[in-house]
Amino acid sequence: MFYLPRILVNLAEAGAEPAVRDRLALMGRRLYRFGHVMFGIALVFGLTLWMHFGMKGGWVHAKLTLVLLLLAHFIFTGRWIRRAAAGAALPSPTALRWFNEVPLVLAIPVLWLVYFKPF
Repeated sequence: MFYLPRILVNLAEAGAEPAVRDRLALMGRRLYRFGHVMFGIALVFGLTLWMHFGMKGGWVHAKLTLVLLLLAHFIFTGRWIRRAAAGAALPSPTALRWFNEVPLVLAIPVLWLVYFKPF
């Protein structure tokens, strides 16, 4: 989840070098598939904790909202990787570097909510 946007930055910086672009696209596709498996496992464990072990409170809903935003970012990144592998243009490397920071900005509040359970 954290490295996939970085692959986008590298794809944008690779320019017209086909060998580098092909290798980065392959890495991105494999990492995207692996990430889907990890998100599935996390979903099963999260639903188990929520439904069977009585995790309650507003913090759970806030955390799940942030996790859904992380999933949306992950899916959006995967679509960009598929388009880049097909030869479509990407935004500038600087814009993609900012896009690369979104998962961290979302993950820190998730961890804070889980640890402190403020509400």
